Amino acid sequence: MSGAFLLIRHAKASGQAPDAPLTAEGEAQAHRLVTQLEQYAITRIVSSPWGRALDTARPLAEALGLKIEADGRLTERVLSPTDLPHWQTALRASFAAPALKLPGGESGTGARARALAALHDARDPNGLTAVVTHGNLLALLLGLTYDGWAKLRNPDVWHFRLDRDASRIPLE
Repeated sequence: MSGAFLLIRHAKASGQAPDAPLTAEGEAQAHRLVTQLEQYAITRIVSSPWGRALDTARPLAEALGLKIEADGRLTERVLSPTDLPHWQTALRASFAAPALKLPGGESGTGARARALAALHDARDPNGLTAVVTHGNLLALLLGLTYDGWAKLRNPDVWHFRLDRDASRIPLE
């Protein structure tokens, strides 16, 4: 699996704010990820700097004796800086038209480009990099549709190579 990634959507959190902590269920999920992913020879862990992503990565990093490297390019995509009453309609439209950029927001194309740049920098050519990020950004990296995004879980793990299709890793 040299040069490959495990793309991980963070565990269940209390909200969407950058500092939103994991819920009690999310903390348990983060600890379960350790046993579910210990069979993989993870050599590097890179995470969004937002609390829920770091808190998801922490138990795995501690168990493997690895440092978590935070990368701001792995933060969630900002669809709009203001609350949208019909945000799912806007999100669906953004998946249908990846160049769509709401005022003050980020297009799917732009978010995917920054995330891919982060992956290129995070890639361990001789190992497997675990990357902890957020649902919308993960869906963009995987090339999912709106419906594919809606089916993502907290947490969710995908085996990913920059030059191939991704595959979901079943979690217990």
